[in-house]
Amino acid sequence: MSAADVSAVIINGLSYALPLFIIAVGGIYSERSGITNLALEGTLGFGAFAGGLFVVVLGSRFAAGSAAPLYLSFLFAAAGGGLYAALHALLCVGFQANQVISGVAVNILSAALTGFLTNQINVTVFGSPSNKFMVGVSPRVTVPVVSGIPVIGAVFTDVYPFEIIILALAAVCWYVLYRTRYGLRLRACGDCPQAVAAAGADVSGTRFLAVVISGALSGVGGMCFAYSVTANFSSSLYFGAGYLAIAALIFGNWRILPTFGACILFGFARSAARQMVKLLEISSNVTDLAMSIPYLLTLLLLAFFAKGSRAPRALGEIYDQSKR
Repeated sequence: MSAADVSAVIINGLSYALPLFIIAVGGIYSERSGITNLALEGTLGFGAFAGGLFVVVLGSRFAAGSAAPLYLSFLFAAAGGGLYAALHALLCVGFQANQVISGVAVNILSAALTGFLTNQINVTVFGSPSNKFMVGVSPRVTVPVVSGIPVIGAVFTDVYPFEIIILALAAVCWYVLYRTRYGLRLRACGDCPQAVAAAGADVSGTRFLAVVISGALSGVGGMCFAYSVTANFSSSLYFGAGYLAIAALIFGNWRILPTFGACILFGFARSAARQMVKLLEISSNVTDLAMSIPYLLTLLLLAFFAKGSRAPRALGEIYDQSKR
């Protein structure tokens, strides 16, 4: 590969890895509290639906060229993802349902519900049947001077604004999880919820909020993919990123910084495969196979390294106050 090809791998790899990372951080919040969260795929989709709905309904009310709809859509995506994640929290925390079954059901419902609502809204509001909300592609920015540095400069070239937002969000999430009383309580809920309850804290409330935060973060990640991968909200947004984020957090041992490394690895693997297909001018049939490389890499990594992972001790266990 030439230097230009390497730069393209870095640019495209980061634009995929960072949204995946913030979704995985959401998964860490939920699972460190003790709630297994397979619902990331559903919450990222519902969050993107809410953000996309804002763009198509209210985006035209802003001045032409305004960046406000772009940034506000992330707030709506976070709200939509958090609200939808509350369903998973209600089932798992409130009704003490099986957490794996709840996650799968929430994912299936999200794909069906958002598809139905998208069609109905397009027909009712815009008078044209469509299964998409067109949000367009996010603009990119390039940092002067440093972007000219060979190889390293690619990190500062054609950067999506959401990449900066994600890094800032991840820093805040790291601080809250590891440096605040709430973060300490959340992590304790995933290891020994009875001890948390004995200290007078609300285990159910802590877990419920953790799942909602998880949904909000995955909603932001889903909106990022809508702006970069698909340029719209549609059923095509459910392409397995939520499950890949789960694999990343497991590979990262439920810790934020190692999970970041796993997401970078997956992002660069996908980007490198895409660039190789482009260079070799391979047919579209092989292109689809090449895009499966991150998932194959996930299987290999989990097969060889998952044995060393240490999940929170109370992960997936229904909290029973009578066991105190």
